[in-house]
Order: sequence, then C-alpha cells, then structure tokens
Amino acid sequence: MNIAEFLSPALWLNPAAGPLYVQLRKRLESGIDSGFLAPDTPLPPEREIAALTDTSRVTVRKAIADLVGKGIVVQKQGSGSYIAPRQSRVQQSLSRLTSFTEDMARRGLTTESRWLERGLFLPTPEEVMALGLAAQDRVARLERVRTIDGQPMAIERASLSTAILPDPTSVERSLYATLTARGHRPVRAVQRISAANLGKRDAELLHVAMGAAGLRIERISYLASGAVVEFTRSLYRGDAYDFAAELQIGPEDEGQST
Repeated sequence: MNIAEFLSPALWLNPAAGPLYVQLRKRLESGIDSGFLAPDTPLPPEREIAALTDTSRVTVRKAIADLVGKGIVVQKQGSGSYIAPRQSRVQQSLSRLTSFTEDMARRGLTTESRWLERGLFLPTPEEVMALGLAAQDRVARLERVRTIDGQPMAIERASLSTAILPDPTSVERSLYATLTARGHRPVRAVQRISAANLGKRDAELLHVAMGAAGLRIERISYLASGAVVEFTRSLYRGDAYDFAAELQIGPEDEGQST
C-alpha cells in the first residue's frame, strides 16, 4: 500500500463519525502506530495530504496540530512535519523507595543530570508546609533534568531542610546516596501521581511539544523517626514512562467477592 492508497477517504472517512480533522488525525495515528508511517520520516506536505484526502488544508493543519500536541509528530522550521522518533518506555516500580539513579542502574541504563538550580533559598509557603519549616528558615533546593542514555526523561525539583542537607552542592549524582552518607536515608514515602500537560519551559527541557502529556509526581519521604526528609516534585515524559505497582489481597479480604 502506498501513501495515496492509505489516505484514500474510502478507507476511513465516515460523514457520521465526527469532525473531519479528528477522523484524519486518527487515520494518520493508525499509520504511525502500525509502522506504515515510520519514525523519523516526513509526512507529505499539507497541500498533498489535502489533495489525497479531498479535505481542506485547514482540516489537515488541525489534524497535524493534534498529533504535534500528543508528541507523535514534530515540526521542523522550514523542513515540514516528521514522525517523532519512537521512544522506548521505561517501567518504574511504585513499590520500592529508590532514587532515579539507583532504579535506572538496575536496568543497566546510564543516567546523567543537567543542573538547573542548586543552592540555599528562602522557602515557599508550600515548602514551609511540606518540610515543617519556619518562615525564616532556608531551604536546600535541587532542580535538574534527568537523562537516560542522553535522552531527557524527567525534571526533578527536590526541596530539603538545611538540617538534612546543609550543602546542596554536595549532591553530584544521586541525592539518596548523599543522604545515606549523612545518615538521613528515607525509609518510607507518600506519593501522589497526576496527569499533566507540559508547559513551554518544561516541554523544551524534555524535548517534546508544548502541551504534550506528562506525569506529575509529588513525593514526601520520611525517616524512621517520622521526620520529613525531602519534598520532591517531578515531571516525567508521558511517552517514556510506565509506573507499576504490585497489589496483594489482604488476609481479611480473602474469600470475599468483589
């Protein structure tokens, strides 16, 4: 099948199936998912797609804009629209309290950090509440882009009290390795995960389109004493991560129907 046959309206266009641009977007997306439209290859020009599908260029432009927003297609200035490189997905467990560096090392992946901010600052009201600080206290703040084999995967923003981390510049690779060396390794954490659409700055840092899907994770971790160790807010690429958790039925639930 060639591109003209693939885009033939007879194969996908249904007057009762909703807006034309949505149907066209779904047709293009099916070609990408199946591999017919291969990663790193250009889409035909808008005028050619419009001619092949018997639709307007406005319809084609809206369909492609949707694909760009989902991170499936990338637009290159002066060059056109291209199928985005296929991103291998990383599965991260939610049942183990480990650092990003430790978790990726177990998978044989090389991790690096690009520091965006690292120092002592006046805390925000959110940091005061999460870390139990006084308004006049200082907070150690670490902000960096985490990469796997050179590919940006997550933005990590960690805040800690100076009692836990007096010198943020002492963290070179793994925050948890530094905390372990200081006797402050956390033993438990509470995490909240939510969906997010990436804003302009975060999307640029992660090399995806603005508005692309992401995963926001907020974590507060604790020492055995119950004292708070860290307050971390991270943004993960939605096209690169799967989070998995093992669930077990409790003894009191055994034998009960659902």
